[in-house]
Amino acid sequence: MKRRTLVTGLAATTIPLAHPRAQTGQAGNYPDRPVQMIVAYPPGGGTDIAARTLAQFLERELRQPVVVLNRAGAGGEIGFGELSRAKPDGYTIGFINTPNIVTMPIERRTAYKLDDIAPIANVVDDPGGFFVLKDSPHNTLADLVAFAKANPEKVTYATTGVGSDDHLAGLAFSRQAGISLTHVPYNGAAQTRNALMTRQVTLASVNMSEGLPDAQQGLARSLGQMATTRWEGMPDVPTFREQGYDVVQSSMRGLGAPAGVPPEILNRLADAVRRIVENPEFRRIAAQQALPLRYLGPDELRTELTGLRTNFEKLWAEHPWRD
Repeated sequence: MKRRTLVTGLAATTIPLAHPRAQTGQAGNYPDRPVQMIVAYPPGGGTDIAARTLAQFLERELRQPVVVLNRAGAGGEIGFGELSRAKPDGYTIGFINTPNIVTMPIERRTAYKLDDIAPIANVVDDPGGFFVLKDSPHNTLADLVAFAKANPEKVTYATTGVGSDDHLAGLAFSRQAGISLTHVPYNGAAQTRNALMTRQVTLASVNMSEGLPDAQQGLARSLGQMATTRWEGMPDVPTFREQGYDVVQSSMRGLGAPAGVPPEILNRLADAVRRIVENPEFRRIAAQQALPLRYLGPDELRTELTGLRTNFEKLWAEHPWRD
C-alpha cells in the first residue's frame, strides 16, 4: 500500500499560530514567484506521481511555476523536516500523507510534531483493503476469521512495512476479531502484491487503488475495503463496517505548509486545491491513476489529523507496532 500519507509543516517544538516568521505583508501579492513543493518520497512512486499531477494544475491556478523537490528518506521524515524549517511565506509547501506524518512522532523522537503543521488541503483518501488470490477459500472476512481462529498464526499478511497504514489496519482488525495474524513486511506495494501472487502470504493488506489492477485482471479479489462508504472504483466490495468490523484506515494525501503561514495565503492555496479537485480534467486523470479523491479544507484536515493522532497514540500504548 502506499506508505503514509499528508499535509504538514513542522518544527522541533510546538509553534503558535501567530508564527514570528510569518510574512503577512506579502500576502496580497502572493504568489509573485515560483513555489516549491517538497515530496518526502522518491521520484516515480505513487505519491510522487500524484504530487506532480497536482503540481501541474496548481501552476495554472497560481499562475506561477510549482517546482517539485524530492527529499526522500527515513520514511518521509527528511522531507517533512525540511518543510518544517522553511520560511512560512507560502513559497515552500509539501505533499504529505498519512499515517507517516502522524505516527512517526509517536514512534520516535522526530524533528517535528503534528502541532507544527499548517494543513492546506487534502486531495486523496485511498482506503485500505484485504486482497486474496482469486482461488482463495476465503470469500469474506468471516471466512478469514473462522480459519484464523482454528489455525492460530497460520494466516500471513503482507504490507508495505512496519507502521504503514496496511500494518496498522492489520493490527486493528486482528484485535477486533480476536485472532492472531502473522505480519510479513515488504518495502513497497509492488513487492507486497508480488508476495500474494507467488503465494508467499495468505493475503495482502494494500490500498484499494493498488489492489485494483490485480482484481481487474482476475488475479485477486478483495475481502473488504476500510472506508466509511464503498469507493466508486470498486463498488461491489463491502466495507469492513458492513461486515461487522469497525476498521477505517486509509492513506490520505494532500498539502501542508510550515506553521505560521498567513491565513490569507493558506486560504488562497486551499481554494486553489478545491478548484483543482472540482476540475473535470483533473478528475479524469485522477480516475486513470485510480486515485480516490476527497477534498478537505484547512480546518477539516486539522481535525482529521488530530483525531488520527489520538487513535494512533492509543494504539501505540496498547500495541507498539515494532514488528
